[in-house]
Amino acid sequence: MTVLSILSLPFVAVLLTLWSSLTLASDYHENLLLQPLPQSSLLASFNFRSNTSQQSFDQQHFRYLPRALGRWDAESWGPRPWNGSKEGGTGVELWAWIDAPGDDEAFAKWITLTQSLSGLFCASLNFVDSTRTTRPVVSFEPTGDHSVANQLHLLHGTLPGEVVCTENLTPFLKLLPCKGKAGISTLFDGHKLFDAAWQSMSVDIQPVCSSDGECVIQIEQTVDMVLDIDRSKRSRSNPIPRPVPNDQLICDTSKPYHADDTCYPLEKMNDKAWSLAEIFGRSLTGVCPLADSDSASDQSVCLRVPHERGVFTSEEAQEIKKEDGITRCFKLTPSTSFDLSIPQQPVTTEIPLDEPVLHAERTIVGHGQERGGMRIIFGNPSNIRPVDFIYFESLPWFLRPYIHTLRATITGTDGVPREIPASDIIKETYYRPAIDRERGTQLELALSVPAASTVTLTYDFEKAILRYTEYPPDANRGFNVAPAVIRILDKAHNSPIYIRSTSLLLQLPTPDFSMPYNVIILTSTVIALAFGTVFNILVRRVVSVNEAEALGAQSLKGKLVGKLVALRDRFRGKDTKVE
Repeated sequence: MTVLSILSLPFVAVLLTLWSSLTLASDYHENLLLQPLPQSSLLASFNFRSNTSQQSFDQQHFRYLPRALGRWDAESWGPRPWNGSKEGGTGVELWAWIDAPGDDEAFAKWITLTQSLSGLFCASLNFVDSTRTTRPVVSFEPTGDHSVANQLHLLHGTLPGEVVCTENLTPFLKLLPCKGKAGISTLFDGHKLFDAAWQSMSVDIQPVCSSDGECVIQIEQTVDMVLDIDRSKRSRSNPIPRPVPNDQLICDTSKPYHADDTCYPLEKMNDKAWSLAEIFGRSLTGVCPLADSDSASDQSVCLRVPHERGVFTSEEAQEIKKEDGITRCFKLTPSTSFDLSIPQQPVTTEIPLDEPVLHAERTIVGHGQERGGMRIIFGNPSNIRPVDFIYFESLPWFLRPYIHTLRATITGTDGVPREIPASDIIKETYYRPAIDRERGTQLELALSVPAASTVTLTYDFEKAILRYTEYPPDANRGFNVAPAVIRILDKAHNSPIYIRSTSLLLQLPTPDFSMPYNVIILTSTVIALAFGTVFNILVRRVVSVNEAEALGAQSLKGKLVGKLVALRDRFRGKDTKVE
């Protein structure tokens, strides 16, 4: 069986591949890249890569390979790390190439894979059923080297509502050869990682073959996070933010309303002082002893700041500056703590950030509980060349799009929107309609956005009414719609560029689940009143007051009361005659 999959826990990705005839040598590499970003942010990109031969894997020699396996602010931070190839959508995203003779066999193996990964990563991947599974046609390409004879079936599933927590980080660390005890993985702290402004965890497994036909199994684990420097330096014992004293505020004096009691703070600058111990709460503990030290891969920590900026490190570390003028790497010594510190200093040279190839935005428009609309905006920042890309959308079955209502609007440099035929922008379309409670809607579009233009696509959809047993406990919150996946067909880059939109929240017609309780209470009250009235009429007899007193005196209760009254009067010395 050949299985190739990617699991994303927002941002996590797993690429799982099993195949035969692999014999290359084993090795292990790890690398940490640090890059300050605008608005007082810091990008920390961890990468771990292990290679093991098929012979070692079959003989269960698990020296390197384990026994089991926010939203990116493109306008401020530039392109995504790894061109978005190791980034998943919000929640959980999984896609796999499965070797099977038919679709039914491939889906059966897909269910086995999701259930296995669910237990491995402590995630709810077992909820990825047929309604959350699609079969993309052109949105993804197999990575690694595969035999032409393999009958690969691509399956894709998402859980946009899955929340990533520290329980997913622990299995991730157990996949590493050093288990987070040595190397750059010692910096991992769940409180720091999941408190980041943006974070993504990924695990990729693929076959890599050389020209002579020798192959290895490669597992590559990646953690990317964007940390707020001020927030990360805050003490854990006193995490409550404190207001900045007035004498320390940096105000924009160019504002017309600037005064002694009025201040407009300037944007955060990227020249603040920080260190690894302050950002991650601990220093780096040496290097992993299993890491390969025969090549440049032993430079496990790299920093992207101008060479003119002062950087202080541990004495045992060896600094190596690259020729690009902004990258420097450090060669660490085993079993020795490493810390890196950058003091606050004026910055004269900024780190160049590349312009993203494409800007994308997707929102739900309209009002009411019956119908709505989808609006997708694509912006091409280039003034020279158009952008060709594939737009992939996986919609739940209870969101029924009307493809015939698809409309396109283009806005050029003049800022005037013009409605154009959708065929001028959309080159190819693949549409697979949904089947209620069996599968969702799959939509893939091949589009081209002209240079310096913004294209807006809109279409209408209808909201289905669910059975009352199909609503979750928090039904009034809404239902999650998976992010869209964009694959940019840019020949200038060797690897594809992926962009994912944010997930959406869809409001469906929701019944008032408190009404059954109200009906039960009202019905019980009416029945009690009716039953009590009828019971009194049937059992009790209506008499006058005098008759009631006479009947009361002749009853056993009346006689007992009379005896007690006579006995009381006798003790009080009164002459009472009892008849």
